[in-house]
Amino acid sequence: MTLVQLEYIVAVDTYRSFVGAAEKCFVTQPTLSMQVQKLEETLNVKIFDRSKQPVIPTEIGAQLIEQARIVLQESQKIKEIISSQQMDVVGELKVGIIPTIAPYLLPKVIAAMMEKYPDLNLLIWEYTTEDIIHHLKTGVLDCGILATPLADNAITETPLYYENFVTYISKNSKLYKKKTIDADDLEDENIWLLNEGHCMRSQVLNICRSTKQNRLQGLTYNTGSVETLIRMVDINNGATLLPELALEELSNKQLSKVRYFKSPEPVREISLVTHKNFIKKRTLNALKEEILEVIPKTMKQKKKKDVIGI
Repeated sequence: MTLVQLEYIVAVDTYRSFVGAAEKCFVTQPTLSMQVQKLEETLNVKIFDRSKQPVIPTEIGAQLIEQARIVLQESQKIKEIISSQQMDVVGELKVGIIPTIAPYLLPKVIAAMMEKYPDLNLLIWEYTTEDIIHHLKTGVLDCGILATPLADNAITETPLYYENFVTYISKNSKLYKKKTIDADDLEDENIWLLNEGHCMRSQVLNICRSTKQNRLQGLTYNTGSVETLIRMVDINNGATLLPELALEELSNKQLSKVRYFKSPEPVREISLVTHKNFIKKRTLNALKEEILEVIPKTMKQKKKKDVIGI
């Protein structure tokens, strides 16, 4: 039994395909299949049910794969020990980030990381929270940047900052004349929301204390874009809630439509999350430092703020 064989069965389980696993492992499909078969012969068990498409592990295969992930993660700690002594930030970091954070945070962070750590290869994907958690547990991602708390014992959360929710209101709204608002003021507004599956949608509904969709008669509009929500308010009236970092992208005319909440202001807690067995600590700390470098000081404390659950 070798670490390479364990890597192969984990890859097959992750991608549910021998062909896909071979591509990700940079080997030919026959080579990967042969090594998986050798491992099955060594252990005298069938790890995968090849009669199913996509390929799925057998009952005992699923248990072996779970242990294989632990073995591989532990084996990587040898490299981490060496790297920590060398004080280098090198190698590869696979990051997942939710779409309501990515465009407002990543451009500045990526630029700084590339300049400071030229030997680090950053791989970044935008995913929903559910997908990020799944990919952390299967090893596809090293870390995620998303809203917390998650209440998942398999995940380690490192809070980074607390971002205000603000309202974006049409000039035709009766709330437009208010300087600040509270959640109850939104009860009679047509609220534009993100798609199901976006954690910010759930948080907005928690703030509004309602499960209503936008109530423009005869219309249900599904979007995963904060920018689209802004456009909807600009053209079709109503209101929406935005993360505070999104305000940097607004024109002066659009900023006139922004209203803050009364204290305690509703915020979302943004964290760097990893699987509990994550071992690239030095690289993760480098990413954390660069994020905190671009975040306003007012967002680094949660005093007098109301953290909204997902």
